[in-house]
Amino acid sequence: MEIPAKQSVTIMLVEDDDGHRLLIRENLRAGGVVNNLVEISDGQQAIDYLTRRGQYHDRTRFPKPGLILLDIKMPKADGFAVLERINADPELRLIPVLMLTSTDDQLEVNRCYTLGANSYVVKPVRYEEFQERIRALGLFLDIVRFPE
Repeated sequence: MEIPAKQSVTIMLVEDDDGHRLLIRENLRAGGVVNNLVEISDGQQAIDYLTRRGQYHDRTRFPKPGLILLDIKMPKADGFAVLERINADPELRLIPVLMLTSTDDQLEVNRCYTLGANSYVVKPVRYEEFQERIRALGLFLDIVRFPE
């Protein structure tokens, strides 16, 4: 059986906390993830990017992501609003969305899955544990197949 070639997808990281964005970026790289990483700092900016509005109209400069890492609690539009917008669009709903958030509230977990999230990962408080989760995410990204 032939092993399929790795897919080079653009990863969109939607996270308002600068420190968390830095930790996620650095630990993805340390985990061997070399994919193009688009960093977005609020939910409205993520919606604009995904719907090609404003400064994001050029797909050459702003490629469609193949994976979205999405925080819930953000300014302007929260992760739920972003998920609703993604799920409402037939093209966007094919993009896998992994929620990376600091809450393990079961109601929020359920709501994310209802709105179309593919996975829900709680960001640990301890730095070492956070590092390990992001590296594990990097290993997961190395073997998963994405929609085209």
